[in-house]
Amino acid sequence: MKPSPATRPGLAFVVAGRLSMLTGGQLFNRHIIEGLRRSGRPVRVVETADPDAVRQVEALPAGTATVIDEEALPGLAESIPALAGHLRLIAFVHHPISEEYGSPAAELRRLAAIERRLLPRFRGVLCPSRRTAAGVAALGVSADRIAVTPPGTEKPATLPPPRSGPVRRLLYVANLIPRKGHAVLIEALAPLRDLPWQLDCIGALDRDPATADRVRRRVDEHGLGERIRLSGAKPPVEVALAYAAADAFVSSSLHEGYGMAWAEAMAWGLPQVTTTAGAVAEVVPPEAGILVPPGNIEALSTALHRLLTDRRLAASLAMGARAAAQRLPDWPEAVREWATAFDRLAGT
Repeated sequence: MKPSPATRPGLAFVVAGRLSMLTGGQLFNRHIIEGLRRSGRPVRVVETADPDAVRQVEALPAGTATVIDEEALPGLAESIPALAGHLRLIAFVHHPISEEYGSPAAELRRLAAIERRLLPRFRGVLCPSRRTAAGVAALGVSADRIAVTPPGTEKPATLPPPRSGPVRRLLYVANLIPRKGHAVLIEALAPLRDLPWQLDCIGALDRDPATADRVRRRVDEHGLGERIRLSGAKPPVEVALAYAAADAFVSSSLHEGYGMAWAEAMAWGLPQVTTTAGAVAEVVPPEAGILVPPGNIEALSTALHRLLTDRRLAASLAMGARAAAQRLPDWPEAVREWATAFDRLAGT
């Protein structure tokens, strides 16, 4: 008989950098860790930002069920072959690190080689989407050792009234890194300067300073400084306020392993203009948004024009978003599914 969740053994969770970082991946990690702890299951967190992180992992007791965030793989590359014989290792791949758009080709090849060498050594791999699972399978992990466990969606306690007015206030929630394609969005909005819109971009400006500088220059070159605000990173409670104030969610991402912000925007009843990048199409159905190919400025601009000028379309997509969000798991359900898949793969 399987132990109840409250009596299942604890686990170790290795995260890249600091767990407190305001990224989608770390938010997912925090929800899982906090949910497991609330269920009575001990979780030891190891942050690779600690100078002795590798020693901490190597010192874990034999047989410890251990999840390693895929972004921590390069720093543990030399230790994982030995750790695989010592610990019950599970990888948590939000998206393959070799699919991080914007990195030099040589670096992506190096990361892909690390993933191909190391991921098959894990007992299993947890992924947030079918698209990410396919990427992991392409790296040499057999399908029976891959589990798809989507994140939960933070849903407002009370939905605002259905939106029926014109779309004016646009929102994009994404850190300013190459993969999020902010420059593409600016180029798509520039021809629409005669329409009355404002764009608020919420996301860290210091993750990739060069990208942030390029985005600022694009804004200045198009004379859109009074129309586009780069607000920087904000905690979840302030992001929720931004969803509540927005008329629509827009994005220009070039790849997503899932798309938590996209799901949250739907939960707030926001119509979307977005791309089909990665797993976005798994999250945002056609009735909730207009989806265009990633990197296609003309298609994105056309879709934005439709959303900004067609109230009926915007209202229909808003209703579709509200309906689609009801089908998404909340965080307690997501934590339970994650824990079940983890235990199955780890053999606990």
